[in-house]
Amino acid sequence: MTTPTLLQGQVTAGEALPELAYPVTATTVVLGALAARDWRPMHHDKEFAVTRNGTRDIFLNTPNLASWFERYITDWTGPFGRLQRVTFRMKGSIFPGDTMVFRGVVADTGVDDTGCGWAALEITVSVDGDTKTSCTARVALPVSDGDNPWSRAGDRWVP
Repeated sequence: MTTPTLLQGQVTAGEALPELAYPVTATTVVLGALAARDWRPMHHDKEFAVTRNGTRDIFLNTPNLASWFERYITDWTGPFGRLQRVTFRMKGSIFPGDTMVFRGVVADTGVDDTGCGWAALEITVSVDGDTKTSCTARVALPVSDGDNPWSRAGDRWVP
């Protein structure tokens, strides 16, 4: 068995997650829309986005942004982190040419009655210092080297 890269006991409330900055291109936007089977033209047709939606360009869709949150969280936890809940509120659009900057902080940690370790996270995505999306998440973390939240099922997995 692979050793977990992050254990619940190594995480403390108030701890900052590493920042992730990613330059968005038209390809980033279009591939995310394609992966989600979102054929709405505002995610791949610049003329439509500008003339019909009144935006400056095509923009990230909701499932694409959700996948970026998942990546940000699991880059931090390593392969043993198991998402329980991710909730976010989009406050502005993200366009090609923008650099998304993900920042997160651990809001709370704990171990539940089944022995599963948890971390609650607060995350923002900003562009040029302007918060575009805010997110809260809860992720299961191993409590020891022999623990793997992905092996929990039934009464041992109570999200």
